[in-house]
Amino acid sequence: MNQDPISKPLSKAQLIAIHQLVDEVGKRQLQDFGQINSDIKPDGTLITECDRWSDKTIVQGLSQITPGEGVLSEEGKKSIPSSSEYWVVDPLDGTTNFAAGIPYWAISIARFTNGEPETAFLDIPALRKRIFAIKGKGVWLNDKPLKPESRFKKNSDCISLCSRSIKVLQMKPEQSFPGKIRLLGVSSLNMTSVAIGQTIAALEATPKIWDIAAAWLILEELNCLINWLETNPKNILSGTDLTSVNFPLLTASTEDQLNNMLPWASALIQDS
Repeated sequence: MNQDPISKPLSKAQLIAIHQLVDEVGKRQLQDFGQINSDIKPDGTLITECDRWSDKTIVQGLSQITPGEGVLSEEGKKSIPSSSEYWVVDPLDGTTNFAAGIPYWAISIARFTNGEPETAFLDIPALRKRIFAIKGKGVWLNDKPLKPESRFKKNSDCISLCSRSIKVLQMKPEQSFPGKIRLLGVSSLNMTSVAIGQTIAALEATPKIWDIAAAWLILEELNCLINWLETNPKNILSGTDLTSVNFPLLTASTEDQLNNMLPWASALIQDS
């Protein structure tokens, strides 16, 4: 996503306004949780009226808080904006969980500058958790700073897979999988689980840009490794329509864990 150089960071007032915007959307989602019907989009995924409301509210809010900065969202415009700073939004990541009454979904919002995420908000309304990150300044969970070394204290041996990557287990039946499998059903949270030490690695087969935007910055700020298995999102040009573009990736807490998972990731990509 080649863009012009970074202009200016968000002001304190703008950051506060975006936090308040996320508060508003999260409150509405909690009210609708488990009580709203879903429809099926053309790509086969679910959508609810709450998805649509959340998308519209976030896009309008960001346009008011940061005028002139374009917005790409899952339920709205899906082309890379021409502005040097722009936003990538997933208003409700984990709609299947949300519609089924499973209390695990996220609001994912990231501001991009120079083609990479510079500020990220990842909110989990049902758990009342919010992860906030600024490039070069760190990551906070509910206003408490997170450090890279904190995840190593958890001693996890879990590995997160998405529903489309679980098939790698059938591709290498002669080999033991290098960890305990977890399927969370939420792409952004699958990836972020590595950053906060819940898992040691995560494999995502078909994430879209709105799935990865906020988690990408959180992972990098906490020194996790990301291996883009096909398309590197840093190389996508302004104006590109990302409706059908996937960014399969493998992320891991350490280089050893990344190397342990690479054969499985390679098998997944070769089969696609």
